[in-house]
Amino acid sequence: MRKFLTFLLLTACVCALVGCGGAVDSGVTVDYGDSALYTKADLDAAIAAIEAEFHTWEGCELHSLRYGSDEMCSAENLDWMNALEAANDNAEVFSQCLMFYSDFHSPKSGGGAWEADAEYRDWQWWLARSEGGAWKLMTWGY
Repeated sequence: MRKFLTFLLLTACVCALVGCGGAVDSGVTVDYGDSALYTKADLDAAIAAIEAEFHTWEGCELHSLRYGSDEMCSAENLDWMNALEAANDNAEVFSQCLMFYSDFHSPKSGGGAWEADAEYRDWQWWLARSEGGAWKLMTWGY
């Protein structure tokens, strides 16, 4: 009986740890695409930064996130991220950037910039980082 209880407890712990392994909220569909530039862990770190901001949007419900593609990580877009950083009087120089699209639903009563009870599709999230650094959310919107 003692071995059985130990086994049951161990199984429950393993299941709990596996369930906590993802960076994405339950109910959010994620399309990682096919990146030759970034690992799943890189993309999950970017998603965590997006979700941290999204959670401040009271009453909004995130439905999906999808990686924009490696083509969005162009030298031109990297220059844009560095220009945004410089415009905010910050000195970090980025060497990588990426973009995610999201679909979400606005609050039933609207408010702020949101149309009431509406679906927003292809909302863009731009992030940048220095080599090996943390992703920084630079801008978001249509």
